[in-house]
Amino acid sequence: MALPPLPSLPLSLPAAALALAALAAFLLVLVCVIAHVTAKTMPHEDAECRKGSAPNLHDPATRELSVVVPSYNEENRLPLMMDEALDYLEKRQKQDPSFTYEVIVVNDGSKDQTAKVAKEYCKKYGSDKVRVISLEKNRGKGGAVRTGVFSSRGKRILMADADGATKFADIEKVEESLKNLQPWPEGMAISCGSRAHLEKDSIAKRSYFRTLLMYGFHFLVWFLCVKEIRDTQCGFKLLTREAALQTFSNLHIERWAFDVELLYIAQRLKIPIAEVAVNWTEIEGSKLVPFWSWLQMGRDLLFIRLRYMTGAWKLEAKKCN
Repeated sequence: MALPPLPSLPLSLPAAALALAALAAFLLVLVCVIAHVTAKTMPHEDAECRKGSAPNLHDPATRELSVVVPSYNEENRLPLMMDEALDYLEKRQKQDPSFTYEVIVVNDGSKDQTAKVAKEYCKKYGSDKVRVISLEKNRGKGGAVRTGVFSSRGKRILMADADGATKFADIEKVEESLKNLQPWPEGMAISCGSRAHLEKDSIAKRSYFRTLLMYGFHFLVWFLCVKEIRDTQCGFKLLTREAALQTFSNLHIERWAFDVELLYIAQRLKIPIAEVAVNWTEIEGSKLVPFWSWLQMGRDLLFIRLRYMTGAWKLEAKKCN
C-alpha cells in the first residue's frame, strides 16, 4: 500500500525570506552609496595655517601646554571655567617658571557676548596667554576644536569644555596617564578624561528614555568605531602635539560625534590611548538636545564606519615643518 505524499511547504515562506534578505542587502548597499556620495572632502585649516604667519600645528612647539576651549553662546558659563583654569595655570607657572601655557577660546559663531567675555581675559592676562578666535558661522564643537588645535603652540594640547564641568586641576591626572603610556611611538599619545565611573549615579537621575538613548549610543560606539574607551564624549582630552597633528588632520566630523572619529582615527593609526577617571559635575545650559542630538550622532557613527570602509575617507600621514 503506497504511503500518501508528504505535504509540501508553502513556497511563500522561503520566497518571503529571500525577498527580505534581498531588501536588506539593497538597503545596505544604498546606505553605503549614500555615505560615500555625501562624504565631505577634507577641511583646509591645515593648508591655510601653513600659508600664513599665525601659529599653527605644523610648526615646532613654543609652549608647554595649549588649552583649547570651544565656546558657543557661553557668556554665562565661560567665566567660571576661565577663572578656575587661569588661576590653576598661573599658580603652576609661579611654582615652575619653565612652564608656559596658552588658552585659546574658539568662539563658534556665538549670538551672545561670548567673544566679548573671552576678550576681557586677553586684556587681563595678555594676548600671549589668552587668545580668542571667532568663527563667523557656527560649525559645531568638532569644527571649533579643530580650528583651535591647528592654531596651538603647545607640546601638549588639552581640549576643555567651556562649562567647567570637569575640575581643571584634574589635568594632572590626564598628564600622569599620558606619561604612563611612554614610550610614545613617534611622539604620539592621547589621554582621555572619563566619567564612566559616575554612570550608575547619573542613570538614577535620568529618565528611562534618556537612559535607553545613552545605552544605545554606547553600543553603537562599541560596535561600529571604538571598543577600548568607555567614555568617548568627555570633553577633557590631552594629546601630544604629534598625535594632535595626525588625528585632527584627518578629522571630518564637526558636530557632537567628532570625539568618536578622533579616537577611531587614533586606533587606526595605532596611537596609544589611556582613559582616566576625572571629577565631573553636570552644569545647566547644555547645548545637547537629548533626542535629535543623539539621532544625529547615531547617523554620524554609522557614516564614520561606512565612509572609511568604502574609501570615501582615507587616513593620510602628516609631517611637521
